[in-house]
Amino acid sequence: MAFDQPDGAPRVFGYGDTEIGMKFRFIQEAKDGWTPQIGVFPLIELPTGDAQRGLGAGYTRIFLPLWAQKSQGDWTLYGGGGYWINPGPGNRDYWFSGLVVQRQIARPLALGAEVFHQTPDRVGGPATTAFNLGGVYDLSAHTHLLLSAGRGIQGAAQTNRFSYYGAIQWTF
Repeated sequence: MAFDQPDGAPRVFGYGDTEIGMKFRFIQEAKDGWTPQIGVFPLIELPTGDAQRGLGAGYTRIFLPLWAQKSQGDWTLYGGGGYWINPGPGNRDYWFSGLVVQRQIARPLALGAEVFHQTPDRVGGPATTAFNLGGVYDLSAHTHLLLSAGRGIQGAAQTNRFSYYGAIQWTF
């Protein structure tokens, strides 16, 4: 589900774009050493939301990232970056990078914080830097509830005064 409320406009709520991705790990994390897990996580965002109502991009978008992850006990640190292919009038392709620290509080709850940066995604748009606080609750071994909220640090007035996210994730 997606939500949008531009300044001075009515609230809009409905189904947003659909994201499909798959992680390919090509270096396995060494549990007793410093070698991190390294992989790619290409994804595609399908324009299933109503872009005219602010519930989607209106175009198929593709993300091509490289990620690394290292865990130590209940703590996990991961991050990386990649390139977004972002078609459409006035849009431009852009780079995205981020870093997350997460702690397994109790089975099935993990809480974390992230900071991320993105170059402009539209012609004349600003670069943005932001942070989120969030969590993952494992509903089952393959079904997870993801929640986060945060705000912009750089470019916030134009892009991210406050944002929040909720999703169901299926893994296999």
